[in-house]
Amino acid sequence: MIIAIDGPSGSGKSSTAKRVAKALNFVYLDTGAMYRAVSVGVLRSGIAPENSEEVAEAVRHMTVLFRKGKVLLDGRDVTTAIREDAANKAVTPVSANPAVRKLLVEKQRAYARDHDVVMEGRDIGTVVFPDADYKFFLTAEIGVRAERRMKEAPDALSLEEVRDDLQRRDEYDASREHSPLKCAADAIVIDTTNMTLQQQTDKILSLIREPKNGGK
Repeated sequence: MIIAIDGPSGSGKSSTAKRVAKALNFVYLDTGAMYRAVSVGVLRSGIAPENSEEVAEAVRHMTVLFRKGKVLLDGRDVTTAIREDAANKAVTPVSANPAVRKLLVEKQRAYARDHDVVMEGRDIGTVVFPDADYKFFLTAEIGVRAERRMKEAPDALSLEEVRDDLQRRDEYDASREHSPLKCAADAIVIDTTNMTLQQQTDKILSLIREPKNGGK
């Protein structure tokens, strides 16, 4: 089974997806962390994130793994590094690179062939798995999303700076040519602005567990 959870940064999709996966004993795959991890790799290689050809070639040789709550890039722990401001800025051009997206989408699809997964990102229900068993799109007011992001960010940024960065990322993700941030036509939209993580999790689990088509 494939459960797709999409939405913008700070909507709660990562934390909720982890809880849903744990409750169902499914594998959790954070595609956003994958893009952030290779972005860290690009920066550490001294490659400009906007240099599409060099970025794609570098990413081709990178390996991203998830182990015990840690994100590993070529065997090195980058769990904290992927949340730093440098990664936040680099991930925008890196994730918009069509060659990079193709490489990572292939890895994501390969992994899901052998596992029941909860996969979250920005294009899971529209591009990666348009035929997913369940599709959810989480959203929230930008002020709330900025506050959530501040709690995760290791950098000492102001709320205004985080909000501005989210606004920039939203606009870029929604307007990019390849795999834009978009709600699938058949996705269930959940506004998490006034919801706790537990409420978000319970909502999704209740929808997954209830019989489809009235049990027919």
